[in-house]
Amino acid sequence: FSGQGEGEPLLAYEFEPDTKSEVLVDLQEYLLTSQIYHSFMDGAASEQSARMTAMENASKNAGEMIESLTLQYNRARQSRITTELIEIISGASALED
Repeated sequence: FSGQGEGEPLLAYEFEPDTKSEVLVDLQEYLLTSQIYHSFMDGAASEQSARMTAMENASKNAGEMIESLTLQYNRARQSRITTELIEIISGASALED
C-alpha cells in the first residue's frame, strides 16, 4: 500500500475513518486476532483428535482383554466339567465292580 497519487491502490475506496492509516491499523489488528483465534482453534482440534485416538485405542485394548479373559474362563470351565465327568464315570465303574 505504498502507492501515492493516481497509482494508489486504495484511491477508489471511501474510508469511514477519514485516515487510511487508521483503517490499515484496524485491518492489521483484525488479521492478528484472526491468526490467534485460528491458532487456538487448531490447538483445540488437535486436542480433540488426540482424545479420540486415545479412546479408540483404549476401546480396542479393552476388547482384546475381554476376549482373552473369556477364553481363559471357558478353558477353566471346560476343565472343571471334564474333571466332574471323569469323577462320575470313575464312581460308576467302581460301583460295577
